[in-house]
Amino acid sequence: MREFLIALMLVIAFMAGGTQAIAEEAKVESEVASETELVLTPEEFESSRQVYFDRCAGCHGVLRKGATGPDLTPGKMKPKGNKKLRDMLWYGTAKGMPGWGKMGVMTAGETDLMVKYIQNEPPIPPQWDMKNVRGSWKLLVKPEDRPTKPEHNRDIDNMFAVILRDVGKVAIIDGDTKEVISTVDSGYAVHIVRMSMSGRYVYSIGRDGKCTMIDLWMKKPDTVAEVRCSLDARSVDVSKFKGYEDKYAVVGGYWPPQFVILDGATLEPLKIVSTLSYTYDTEEFHPEPRVASIVASHFAPEWVLCIKETGQVWLVDYSDVHNPSIKMIEAERFLHDGGWDSTKRYFLVAANARNKISIIDAKEKRLVANVDTEGIKPHPGRGANWIDPEFGPVWATGHIGDDVISIIGTDPVNHPDNAFKMVAKVQALSSGNLFIKTHPKSKWVWVDHPLAKKAKNRTTLGIFDKNNIKGGIYKTLKVADYGKAVHLEYNKAGDEIWVSIWGNLGDADKGKAGEIVVIDDATLTIKTRIKNLLTPTGKFNVYNTVRDIY
Repeated sequence: MREFLIALMLVIAFMAGGTQAIAEEAKVESEVASETELVLTPEEFESSRQVYFDRCAGCHGVLRKGATGPDLTPGKMKPKGNKKLRDMLWYGTAKGMPGWGKMGVMTAGETDLMVKYIQNEPPIPPQWDMKNVRGSWKLLVKPEDRPTKPEHNRDIDNMFAVILRDVGKVAIIDGDTKEVISTVDSGYAVHIVRMSMSGRYVYSIGRDGKCTMIDLWMKKPDTVAEVRCSLDARSVDVSKFKGYEDKYAVVGGYWPPQFVILDGATLEPLKIVSTLSYTYDTEEFHPEPRVASIVASHFAPEWVLCIKETGQVWLVDYSDVHNPSIKMIEAERFLHDGGWDSTKRYFLVAANARNKISIIDAKEKRLVANVDTEGIKPHPGRGANWIDPEFGPVWATGHIGDDVISIIGTDPVNHPDNAFKMVAKVQALSSGNLFIKTHPKSKWVWVDHPLAKKAKNRTTLGIFDKNNIKGGIYKTLKVADYGKAVHLEYNKAGDEIWVSIWGNLGDADKGKAGEIVVIDDATLTIKTRIKNLLTPTGKFNVYNTVRDIY
C-alpha cells in the first residue's frame, strides 16, 4: 500500500506539472520507517536506553523533550527519515552535536539501534523519593571511627581526585610524587567531584545519582559514606559560608528533577526539594527542569543552583535545612556549567542553547546581565579568570559548536566600561572545546578540543598568552596519539597543568585506555605521564577546588 501511494503521488505530480518537487517529497517519504521496522526487542530497547542515557540524555533530556539539544520525541524524529537521523548521529551537526560514530564513540550497530530508539516513545522513568534516598544511604565508617589526624605525611592540598569515568571509580593521586594512592569505587560515569572546606573529604556524583564521600586522611583514602540521591545527576557541592564549613552537602538531580540536602559528615539525607516549575519567559509548565551546575556562595549560607530548562537561578538558603528559603532569579533558559569571577561575587553560567552567559550577583542576589558570547554553545566548565592588560579582570569561555574563545569583563569598580560585556573574541584551534583553564601564577590560558571534528585536534591543546590574548593562539601542543585530551587542572603551586587522555576500555591491553599528561607551565613541555589509568576525564586539585581557583 505504501509503495502504491508513492506511485500515485508521482502520477498526480506529473499531471500537475510538479513532478520534481513531489518526487523529492516521495523520496523523503520512502526513507520514513514503518512501525514494523521500528520495533526493538526488549534486549535492543534496554541497550539503546543505556546508550541514550550515557551519550544523549545530558543534552536532550531523559524525557527527550530537548534542552541544549533539540526535541527527540517521535513526532519530531519520524519525519526526518532513517538516513538523515543516522547521518546526524554518525557525523554530528553544525550546531555542535559531536559525530558519535565518526569519533568512534558509537558503533555502527549502536547507531542503527539509536535511529530506531528515538523514533519510539520514550520510556517514563520512575520517581525517587525520600524513602528511596534514605534506603540507599550507607554510613560505612562513622565519624567517630575515622582518623583524628592524617595517617600519612602527604600534602593533602596537592592531592588530585581523578574521575575514571567508564569504570565507575575515582583515583586519588599524589600531586607531588604522581603516585596513584588509592582507587575507590564511585557512582557510574562520575561527572564532577568537590571537596569539603577543610580539604579532608572528596564528594563525587555519578550519572546514576550516587554520591560518595572519600576521606583523604586515611592512609589509603577510601569511601566512608554513600547515598543515591536520584536516578540521573550531574552536580554536588558543599557548604562554604563561615560557620557552616563541612556541615552540609547538596546534590542536584537530572531525574527526578530535584535536589537533596545531605549531612556533610555522614551523607545522611536531610531534605528533598522538587524543581518542577514553569519556564521563566513563557511561564509554561516544564516536566523536567534539571539541576545543572551548583556553586556555594561566599556571601551567605546559600547554594547557587542552576535550573536548566526553566532558566532560573535559585539561591537556596541552607541555614535552616528543613525549611530552606529559595530566591528565584530569572536568567536564561538551558543553564549549564559555570563558575565564579576572581572576586567570588559574580557567578557566570552558560545558557548554552541560547549562546549566552548569565551573570548573577551573589551579594545583591540579582541578575546582572545576559551576555551573548557570539559563538555556538558556550561550555566553560568553570571558566577561566585572569587580569588582562587592557580590559582588567576578565572571565572566558570556549564553545562546543564554534572555534572561538569569548572574553567577558568582570570588574565594575575599576573597569566599569568593560564590566559584564564581551570585550574580545579570539580564534581558537577548533570547535569541540569543553574546558578552559588558567591559574593566577600562570602566564597562559589553556583550551582543550575533545569534541573536535578533526581527530588530530582532539588530542591537541591550544595555549594563549594572557598578555596578548588578541594575538590568538600562542602555541599548540599535541599530547597523545589516541583518545581525547580533556579537562585541564593545575597543581597547588600553579606550575604544572594536568590533562586527561580519555581512551577506550577496549584498548586497555594496548595501554590506550587512558593516562594523565603532566605539563610544565613555564616551558610548555611534557614533564611526565601517569600511565595505565582507565578512562580518566575530570581531575580536581584539592587546594584549587576548595578555593575556587580557575
